[in-house]
Amino acid sequence: MSSKRAKAKTTKKQPQRATSSVFAMFDQSQIQEFKEAFNMIDQNRDGFIDKEDLHDMLASLGKNPTDEYLEGMMSEAPGPINFTMFLTMFGEKLNGTDMYREAPIDKKGNFNYVEFTRILKHGAKDKDD
Repeated sequence: MSSKRAKAKTTKKQPQRATSSVFAMFDQSQIQEFKEAFNMIDQNRDGFIDKEDLHDMLASLGKNPTDEYLEGMMSEAPGPINFTMFLTMFGEKLNGTDMYREAPIDKKGNFNYVEFTRILKHGAKDKDD
């Protein structure tokens, strides 16, 4: 009887990893495109993007990146860049670009803070309104 209790305790679900939510940000076709891009950058096909992969990819595009430039790119990741990390990084970048799309800026270039707060709380007005 005690072995059944022990087994029941060990079958608890593991906490969901935070990075798994990035897959919910994109549809399947977008994820496939990111996978193709990842594979193009992963020149040595080891499943990780490293400094040499970035160098080789940029060189294939006719660029001659410095070590400092490559180190700067690599430092944006908190650790090794596998496909999940690659997708997470793009998700964070793309999420940031859409954030201010609906920002209320008038013809003079002034930012309307009150209207922006309303948009954040209630969403943007429809174009038909």
